[in-house]
Amino acid sequence: MTTPTGAHPEHPFTGGRGRGPLRAGERVQLTDHKSRHHTITLISGERFHTHRGWIEHDDIIGSPEGNVVQSTASMRYLVLRPLLRDVVLSMPRGATVIYPKDSAALVSLLDLTPGDAVLEAGAGSGAMSMSLLRAVGPTGRVHSFERREDFARIAERNVRTFLGGCPNWRLTVGDLNDEYPGCVYPSGAFDGVVYDMLAPWECVATAHHALRPGGVLAVYIATTTQMSRTVECLRDSGQWTEPEASELMLRTWHLEGLAVRPNHRMNGHTGFLVTTRRMADGVTPVRKQTRPAKGAYSDTEQSAPDAG
Repeated sequence: MTTPTGAHPEHPFTGGRGRGPLRAGERVQLTDHKSRHHTITLISGERFHTHRGWIEHDDIIGSPEGNVVQSTASMRYLVLRPLLRDVVLSMPRGATVIYPKDSAALVSLLDLTPGDAVLEAGAGSGAMSMSLLRAVGPTGRVHSFERREDFARIAERNVRTFLGGCPNWRLTVGDLNDEYPGCVYPSGAFDGVVYDMLAPWECVATAHHALRPGGVLAVYIATTTQMSRTVECLRDSGQWTEPEASELMLRTWHLEGLAVRPNHRMNGHTGFLVTTRRMADGVTPVRKQTRPAKGAYSDTEQSAPDAG
């Protein structure tokens, strides 16, 4: 089942970025002196209430971004439009989102440019979908698949709220392997494929059909066992370049006078990023020749003729 994602006339595709004075209907982020964020939608005549007084929305509407407003109890708030990373970390969730540090890396690894076509499986709460849509722009297209209908509804709501109308986004509810054949895409219709699912090795053949030769498959997975099985499946198929794997850790810093040090808390492991590129049909990939580490393979595998 495919959910409609066409644009409404009043919500053209904007990439989620407003410019100029703040307008009614826009979402803004208010930040106080303790770096606490409050995201509100501006509505003429409404008030934003806090434990330190209230702020009239009309005092914000028409003002420039980066302005400071004051509540009736003299509490000052910085007013900015929220960035994509702010939206991802605060939006309603069904499935766990791909965090901004990973989604930014995935967009880079996929080497996306405006006009590209991307297949996504595992839309979750829509965080990765938003990053993909921004990367390919209004001339590109993204087709997302999500097995769970409740997650798909949340993803569609989040994407629409942030990006407005997305005529170039298609969201299909159902299993990728079941639904993809019915879409009748020709082989090589996509420039990139990104998977965020429990068993990506089950969908390697679908990715091969979807991608053009040289296109990138990027897989986001949580555990080493998933990563190992995915990589071995890609190697065994003989249709992909040697897979590469990485993970990203983000550490923020405390900055106060001469007290400059790493913060005590950091974003550690969130997931592994596995990438590979589709080979041309009928071509045998070039495998890296290295001496296998002791214990890396079973005795049976090491005794095979091509082992080592």
